[in-house]
Amino acid sequence: MLYDHRTYTCRPGTIKKHLKLYGEHGYDVQRKHLGQPVVYGAVESGNVNSYVHIWVYKDAADRAQRRAALGADPAWQAYLTKSADAAYLVSQVNQLMLPTAFFDPSET
Repeated sequence: MLYDHRTYTCRPGTIKKHLKLYGEHGYDVQRKHLGQPVVYGAVESGNVNSYVHIWVYKDAADRAQRRAALGADPAWQAYLTKSADAAYLVSQVNQLMLPTAFFDPSET
């Protein structure tokens, strides 16, 4: 199992606008290819201009295949253009994580 933990930071005052844009144009197409995220949430303390989402894959090959399909989808490309034009995002940090030996994801 592979967890893809992503943190995005928006320009101050634009996170609600960005999440609205994503909710209307990006979320459904992303879920179509990647499945349901484990977490998708706005940061409540710390950098409140950020949000986090975590996706789960069987392994690196599964992730690569799903992300390639997402990248090739015209609806995703249209969303990326809208997002770039809006210029709300200022940074992105991706972390790929493996579960520890004692963690059983089926218990969550």
